[in-house]
Amino acid sequence: ADTGTAELPQLVRRAYVRLLQEVLAREFPSRVQQLPTRLSVNEPRAFVKDGFLCRDTRLVVCAVIRAGLLPAQACYEAAVEVLPPQNVRLDFLNLQRTVDQDHRVTGVRLDGSRIGGPVDDALVLIPDPMGATGATVCRAVDVYRELGGAPRGFAAAHLMVTPEAVRRVTSLSPGTRIYAGRLDRGLSSERALASTPGTWPDEERGLNDVQYIVPGAGGMGELLTNSWV
Repeated sequence: ADTGTAELPQLVRRAYVRLLQEVLAREFPSRVQQLPTRLSVNEPRAFVKDGFLCRDTRLVVCAVIRAGLLPAQACYEAAVEVLPPQNVRLDFLNLQRTVDQDHRVTGVRLDGSRIGGPVDDALVLIPDPMGATGATVCRAVDVYRELGGAPRGFAAAHLMVTPEAVRRVTSLSPGTRIYAGRLDRGLSSERALASTPGTWPDEERGLNDVQYIVPGAGGMGELLTNSWV
């Protein structure tokens, strides 16, 4: 509760660099390569032979305004350190939640986008720090699928995600892989909390009645942008 606007951006950056490493290690194809070291000038056995990320595979990072902007930028910058910059792209989607009179999320509205081309054979990464209902990820996946083509796959990266979001994404966007620093299910039954996640799926809950994550972080989008409302 005492983490403020000054500390949060760097914490988010560090977390997303770690998440990106996990996504690339698990989702990207690898190729065995033999690379010389600096010592190879004097020693013919001075080489490294191992599996390396396939540098021909493309990565599209989707920045969802507003809380997703910093995570996407952090992923983009970290990706171009290990992949050819020409194969890494940063897109932007302006998505707005729609709610009913009880302030419950009913869907996501697309107000605008800046997409830099097709996504054929590319991994599309959607960094969304607060995976509450899963609606944002599902809508983003729909946007790219409507482009046509054949993406390599979709991956969502969350700092925290709820069981409700996991259920929605796996149901409405099958094949989308979910990565998260934490599964927030603080409103689950006692026996569910005492068990491995997924043991009692009908008793797992991470959203309260107005769809805030519990325990959650609270106001991350506002903190990241220092919103005054």
